[in-house]
Formats: sequence, C-alpha cells, structure tokens
Amino acid sequence: MENLPETLYVDPTAASSSTTAAAGPESPAVERAKIEQCIRLLHQPSGREEALALLNKERRSKEMPVLLWNSKNVSFILLQEICTAYRLLSPPALGMKEATRVCNAIALFQAMASHPDTKMAIVKAKIPVYIYPFLNTTEQRHKHFDYLRLTSLGVIGALVKTEDSNAQEIIHFLLETEVFPLCLRCIEMGGELAKTVAAFVVSKILMYEEGQRYCGSFPERFYAVVQVLAKIVDQFPGKPSLQLLKHILTCFMRLSEVSRPCDALMKCYPARLRDPAYLNFVCEDIAVRRFADQVLLHVTTPSHRLG
Repeated sequence: MENLPETLYVDPTAASSSTTAAAGPESPAVERAKIEQCIRLLHQPSGREEALALLNKERRSKEMPVLLWNSKNVSFILLQEICTAYRLLSPPALGMKEATRVCNAIALFQAMASHPDTKMAIVKAKIPVYIYPFLNTTEQRHKHFDYLRLTSLGVIGALVKTEDSNAQEIIHFLLETEVFPLCLRCIEMGGELAKTVAAFVVSKILMYEEGQRYCGSFPERFYAVVQVLAKIVDQFPGKPSLQLLKHILTCFMRLSEVSRPCDALMKCYPARLRDPAYLNFVCEDIAVRRFADQVLLHVTTPSHRLG
C-alpha cells in the first residue's frame, strides 16, 4: 500500500485532530528538547502514562525514533507496558484507558519500524513478536480491542511498506515468527481498517518467492488463505473500501502465481469477484475495476498463470 499513512495509530480518546500543531513547526532544537524531556519523564513510573501520550504527539518527528531507540532502557520500558496488558486479553478485561496506554507504547515502536535507521534494529531484536498476542485476539464487542489490533498491525505494515535491500530479511523474519496466520485472523476478526492493513501485509508477503512458497507448500495452508479471503469478500456489507478490495485482489493475483494449487484457487475464487454487475457496483475507480478483470483472467486461465 504505497499510500499507507506514516502512522496507523488511532487515539480512541481523541475528539478531533484540528487542535494539533496550530502554532506552526518548531525548530529542530526545540523539538529535540521536548522529546528528551518526555524520555526523562518516561523513566518515572508516575509520569509514564503522560510521557507516552506526549511522545505520540511528536511521532512525526524524524529524529524521535532514533532518540527513542538509542536512549537507555526506553525499549525495555515500552515492552513492560506491552507485556502488562497480556493478562487482560483473555478473558477480555482490557479497558479503554489501558488500551490507549498500550496503543501509545506500540505506536512508538511503529515510529521506529518506519525509520530507516532503526527498522532493522527492531527486527533483529525481535520486537514485533511482543505485539503478536494483540493480533491473535478474537474480541469484537469492544472497539478499543480493534484499536489495539490496528495499532499492532501498524508496526508490521511499517516493516513491509518499503521495498529496500532489507525487505527479504524482513519477510523471512515475519514468516519464521508466524505472523501470516495472525494477519489472517485480523482479516477475519478486525474492523474494516484492520482488515485493510492485514490484507496489505499479506499481499506484501506474497510478493516474495518465500511468501508464495510458504503458502503453496501445504494444501491445507493454501486453502486456509483462500478461504479467509473468499469469506471476507462474501461478507462485504454493501460497498467495501476500495483499498481493502484492492489488497484482496492483489492477494488473489499473487496466489494465482503459485503453480501447484492454482486449480484449487480457480474453484474457490469468490463468485462475487466473477460477477461483472457486482464489480461495476463496488469498483468506483476504473483502475480497480480493470485490475479485478486482470485477476480473474489470471485465476481462471492457465496460460496467464504460466506466462
């Protein structure tokens, strides 16, 4: 998703974003001083919640991710905040206040995952593994659980967004740590934006040979992926977001390139995505409509899959 926002963090308590940064940009020195002050506050247990909220107001700073990563004990403190919430996941006892605090901690890791100077450090330290429990939640009644799911997906989305020299290593790490089934869980259980980001991550993983090999090596795994994607299409209420539809179509396109189980994909491809009338209804963007025709051709025509 080339136009993935710089941050996917959503503050459940924010009434409006219109009040932010009204006074104009600050000088780098002032910005750095504010961040360093927040980091000092972060080390004080009584001021930690406030520090997390303040640091997230500075998360667009290009310098902040490096300062956070290089500051003593900051990553440990953020992981403490994250791990504290585990016991509240099952049975679901996490309140809005606790969820907001954890989201603030995760969003700072997302900022580090987005920065070229800290991204690989996050991967090598296996930081994303600590947010996987939030991707595995099935709670749908409380909206703040979906905020938590979405913010956690933001870290993974930030890691796969850029195709650079480290991309294959990142994809290998994510597959090795079993993030793929967690993304499928989010596609099933998440709200529309969480579904969109999870489908984006899956489509990015499937861009790489290792991702396609992961899905195509076992029939059960391939069927699981196809069934989740098909189920979501069948459950679309009215018009889905074009971004979500585009990412699901991209996933199907990548799956059509997996040669061994392609006949199974032909049988499981959603009827809705074969129906011109339905596609005309949901595809307001002509480019997405043409892409849907292209995917259908690749799924149903062996010569296109092989050539």
